[in-house]
Parts: sequence; C-alpha cells; structure tokens
Amino acid sequence: MNGTHTDQELMRQIVAKDADALKFLYEKYEKPIYAFAYRIVQDTMMAEEVVQELFLRIWKAAERYDAEQGKLTSWMFTLSRNIAIDLLRKKQNRTTGQTADIEQLNRIPDMGKSTEEVALDGWRGQEIREALHELNPDQKQVLDLIYYQGYTQQEVSDNQAIPLGTVKSRVRLALKQLKGRLAGVGKEELQG
Repeated sequence: MNGTHTDQELMRQIVAKDADALKFLYEKYEKPIYAFAYRIVQDTMMAEEVVQELFLRIWKAAERYDAEQGKLTSWMFTLSRNIAIDLLRKKQNRTTGQTADIEQLNRIPDMGKSTEEVALDGWRGQEIREALHELNPDQKQVLDLIYYQGYTQQEVSDNQAIPLGTVKSRVRLALKQLKGRLAGVGKEELQG
C-alpha cells in the first residue's frame, strides 16, 4: 500500500475489513496519537493503551465514521481524548474508589484549537526541533537571528561581520536541509 490513499479510502477499506489498511492508518497516525494521549494521561503505558484501544475501536466500528461530519483525524483525536479520560477515571476509581480527579481532567487543554490541531502541532513542533538540532552551528545561528529574533539578512551580515552572500547561502542551505529532513519524516509516516 502506498502513501497516495486518502483517509476516506482507508476507512472504506477498513470497513471492508482490510487489515493492511488498518496497519497503514496505524503507522500513519500512531506517533501523533500517542503524543496527544501522553499529554493527557502523563503515563507511557496508559498512552499506549489509548492508542491500542483507539485502533481496536476503529477496526470494530469504522462504519461509525462519517466523512461529512469532519476530517478523520478530528474524529480520531476526539475518540483518543475520550478513551484517555475514561482510562483516567478507571485508574482513579481503582486507586481511591472515587471519581476521577477533576483537577487532572481540567488540565486537558482546550485552547480554542481542535483536538487534532493541538496534537499535530505538538508532533510537528517536536519534528522541527529535532531537525533544527541537526543543522551546523553557523546555520543555526543565522536562522535564529533571522527567524526568531527578527533581523534582516543584511543586519546579520553587518552585526556578525559575515559577508551577505554567506548569510544568504547559510539560510538557503539550512532551509533546504530542514525541508529535506521534514519531507523525509512525512514520507516515512506515510510509507510506514
């Protein structure tokens, strides 16, 4: 199975009980779902349990997904959030015999973004941070000055005593390297 299948096509195949389609969907979304679940439950085993339960539910009830109601990822992250909250409640009930710690449930972010956006932003941010760490120090310095501190290329050239052509070259090479790294990550996610 290649990376050209849309989420809707995958869901149609999963409804038809195509195990390869489920495997592909899992490989495509397991990392961001896990990261999202971990932020809610703060426990690696529970986060893994959320991921497993999500994909089990998708396999058993894929026909419940309605593409007209929203994107598949929105549905998946909403289900993941519900599963995570249920697990927290069960854990709290087992340990104290009481309902879930309201304070812990209130820590689950509602920042005006959809559940999907929050999770994907966090996952993408981590991928970008990892890619930035792979740049050489000169490239990191130039990108930091221009993109994070707001200097122009000319100001970086003047302030750092670096020829303008060198500044431009470092920016171009750094962006090319980042693009290659991040495109590669995306392809790995799609190809599994």
